Amino acid sequence: MTSRAEQASPTAARAAAAWHDSWHPLYRVGGVAALLYVVVLLTAVVLDTLAPPPVTGSLDTLVFIADHRVLYTAGQILWILPGYLAVLVYVTIGIALAPVGRSWALLAGLLGALPPALSLAIPVSTRGSLILVTLSDRYASAPSAEQPGIVAAAEAVIAENTTVTFTGPLSMIGLLVTALVMTRGVFPRLLGWLGVAVGVLGLAAEVLRFVLPGLYLAALLQWVWVVWTGIVLLRLGSRGESGAGSGRAAGASAYSG
Repeated sequence: MTSRAEQASPTAARAAAAWHDSWHPLYRVGGVAALLYVVVLLTAVVLDTLAPPPVTGSLDTLVFIADHRVLYTAGQILWILPGYLAVLVYVTIGIALAPVGRSWALLAGLLGALPPALSLAIPVSTRGSLILVTLSDRYASAPSAEQPGIVAAAEAVIAENTTVTFTGPLSMIGLLVTALVMTRGVFPRLLGWLGVAVGVLGLAAEVLRFVLPGLYLAALLQWVWVVWTGIVLLRLGSRGESGAGSGRAAGASAYSG
């Protein structure tokens, strides 16, 4: 993809500026959502470290939840919440990218937001499930004859956590496409290429998860990309600023309808 900055006209620049001005509130919300995304995940990691839940063994998991109900429930909410935040962030990025090409912006927003939206339809968080909290309560109060059935139900939920799904690779593809569009303008070019690197490494990590598990360290780079993206969105949403660095200036001069 090539930038269209050199094809700019004063009219296009004014149209791009007017477009961004009309979306200031969303940019601010999206920027805050991006920063919260990382904060929430970091908090979830801390809770997991303080009281790591079993990821196998249905009976052990049910007993663990009974002993750490509040902590486990909070942890599950923290693992699920980033999915909602990611949808909001990608939709905001798609809106912000409209000045560099509405078709590309729509594609970036859809491919970015679709995987986290799909993941929310799966009732597990990869670290457990809120369904297990209900099953733990039922197990504690159920007569002995009913407990084996509850344990079996818990086993099915736990198995879902370890099942490989298509949402992981799709999320990396969505990030990769979004980052490629970001290199065309509005956002700093370096931020776009960082996202490309994260997308490639993340996709490799998903495909080779059982061969090279160390590739999941790419998630740390993804957090850097998300934070940086959030900062740029917050700058775009600040009415008092003339732009969000050179990336915004390029985007403002590259509007196309």
